[in-house]
Amino acid sequence: MSQSTLLETAQPIAVGMGQIRVAHGPAVLGAVLGSCVGVALFAPRLRIGALGHIVLPDSKGQPASPGKFADTAIPAMLHELQALGVHPSGLVAKIVGGACMFAMSGPLQIGAANIEAAVRILGNAGIAVAARDVGGTKGRRVRLDCTTGMLEIEIVGCPPQQL
Repeated sequence: MSQSTLLETAQPIAVGMGQIRVAHGPAVLGAVLGSCVGVALFAPRLRIGALGHIVLPDSKGQPASPGKFADTAIPAMLHELQALGVHPSGLVAKIVGGACMFAMSGPLQIGAANIEAAVRILGNAGIAVAARDVGGTKGRRVRLDCTTGMLEIEIVGCPPQQL
């Protein structure tokens, strides 16, 4: 399925590692995140949502799927949304994930690097992060409701929460 296809279905749509999906309400976009970061963008007026499942912070010029890296995924998401008539100033951004899955300290904290990159790149695009649930040591299951923009988060052993 093309990344630029506007999905319109009531069935949950999985967003795999390195993927970007854009959908119109009543669609629900979902992902399972560990150290990866989910960037959710929502246009309330048009009821269009986008979810990027970002694996790494920086492409360093590597050719790959644009959804894999924060520095290519977020601009690709904005481009797809703009093609659908969504202006960045009308977007609500939420980020989730970026867990430290292996309880290690040191320079290889991919989750923390993914969070920092996502926040920085959104900020450079003039988009403030309205809500976030990031870090920790446990993975998350997330679902973006493209009708309401509500982001539901489930962490094992914790009650579900909504952003």
